[in-house]
Amino acid sequence: MRILGVDPGFERLGVAVLEKLPPGREVVLFSECFKTSPKLEFSERLNLIGEEIKKIIKKYRPKVLAIETLFLTTNQKTVMRVAETRGVVIYEAARAGLKIFEASPPQIKIATTGYGKADKTQINKMVKILVKIDNQKSSDDELDAIAISLTALAHMRF
Repeated sequence: MRILGVDPGFERLGVAVLEKLPPGREVVLFSECFKTSPKLEFSERLNLIGEEIKKIIKKYRPKVLAIETLFLTTNQKTVMRVAETRGVVIYEAARAGLKIFEASPPQIKIATTGYGKADKTQINKMVKILVKIDNQKSSDDELDAIAISLTALAHMRF
């Protein structure tokens, strides 16, 4: 089972493709932090994100999209832009026939660390323990995408 994990953002989009192998082993097939330039119009940034997601789906053929739900923040403009980015990602995944799995930040923290109030450092450390990845990968967005994928694997029945 292949899962496309996405940590949504319009400037930095964490993306990972994980595969569950028997007996209960997970392998990271691909991960990156896809960046868009703040110099571009927002609509062009959304287009680039949609094209990147479409390209990854075509290449890796995941069956599930695992994506983080929105968390509340005081900056409404940022929340709206991230919501629009989520919409583009979910649209491309649904168009390709992927099942959609959404997880909240506390669910991701519990699935990866066992503690719902874990911080970024704890999550990143556990991700590197749970799956074999290049220790050079240090982008929080990329590691979050892997954590979201692991959360989907922990919650879904195969």
